[in-house]
Amino acid sequence: MGAGTEPPGPAPSSVYLDYNATTPLAPEVAQALGEAACQAWGNPSSAHPAGRKAKELIAGARESLARMVGGRPEDVIFTSGGTEANNMVIHTALRHFQESKGQDGATPHIVTSSVEHDSIRLPLEQLVKESLAEATFVPVSPRSGQAEVDDVLAAVRPTTCLVSIMLANNETGVIMPVSKLSQHIRVLNQKRVAEGLPRVLVHTDAAQMIGKGRVDVQELGVDYLTIVGHKFYGPRIGALYVRGPGTTTPLHPMLFGGGQERSFRPGTENTPMIAGLGKAAELVSRNWEAYEAHMRDVRDYLEARLEASFGKQRLHFNSKFTGSKRLCNTCNFSILGPGLQGRRVLAHCKTLLASVGAACHSEKGDRPSSILLSCGIPYEVAQNALRLSVGRDTTRADVDLVVQDLVQAVAQLGEDGAS
Repeated sequence: MGAGTEPPGPAPSSVYLDYNATTPLAPEVAQALGEAACQAWGNPSSAHPAGRKAKELIAGARESLARMVGGRPEDVIFTSGGTEANNMVIHTALRHFQESKGQDGATPHIVTSSVEHDSIRLPLEQLVKESLAEATFVPVSPRSGQAEVDDVLAAVRPTTCLVSIMLANNETGVIMPVSKLSQHIRVLNQKRVAEGLPRVLVHTDAAQMIGKGRVDVQELGVDYLTIVGHKFYGPRIGALYVRGPGTTTPLHPMLFGGGQERSFRPGTENTPMIAGLGKAAELVSRNWEAYEAHMRDVRDYLEARLEASFGKQRLHFNSKFTGSKRLCNTCNFSILGPGLQGRRVLAHCKTLLASVGAACHSEKGDRPSSILLSCGIPYEVAQNALRLSVGRDTTRADVDLVVQDLVQAVAQLGEDGAS
């Protein structure tokens, strides 16, 4: 019987391999969130017991987040998500530059990489368009897939006020040399102070790294670190780590209101979501090494099964770069050949739920990922890219189903092309 002529049967259950886009709530998180919604609904600013209960839950969650990243509770500011946290850092860097002495009339300059999330890239492009800032987007090395430390440092100018480099890339999974970069900028800042130049602040967006590897702000040496709940089985809010907000490190609010979050981020706190975020952070602190080992094992098995099924000559792994570490769960690959664009392959899959790249770029048609092109992946290879990202509960049996599904999808496309 030819492809597509099998008798109709029950639809196979789907296998979700898009955990870099978002994760489900962990059961413990859903429980904490629900309990807080029902039992801690008081306004945290109220002095009565209902308010105090909410306030205590928020304080506990703040401690859990601080513990997860190796900071202090007072260094954690709750936000609506990663986008707000990233914008807040950029806003702060500009304000801090403007308030620094001796910078009359100068335009602030920000250094970032060519593979950042849109919540870094687009605010910077907008500021440049409005002539409010200058920005350098340092290309990543085609050899390593990383924003190389020397290239980032070479982009720093006397007017540079911020360097923002993500901790791990959402599409390739490549881990950036943020710790080494911070060390160099610390030395550079000592010289700049002596020369009367503004301090260069350092930010990393850790959205993809938390829950998949070690994240410690002391080791990283950053001033700011973005935390995104829905990437580690938490709710869709976030937080910003700031090393001594308003004292050691500047932080300027974008909103003005009731004084919550020490006026850095006013607005009545979303207690249930914050409680859920705190629980998700607890799970990461307790289990991240086990999560990492499991996901790495399943991802490596996936790559071995792909090679066995398609052959090494027919595959290109877009996330393997010499000398670079990558996220334990991420496999970005292309099945080589005409008519096998990532979108077309996914459309013919019956079981696999995945993406061709970042979820926020999903409306861009068949144009290949700009991130892969930035990493030196050829256009026709990048066009065929699929990003599979495994999760805490993904099994080898799930991988077998997915690879089988990809084989049938590619065969179907081959038949369609031949007919």
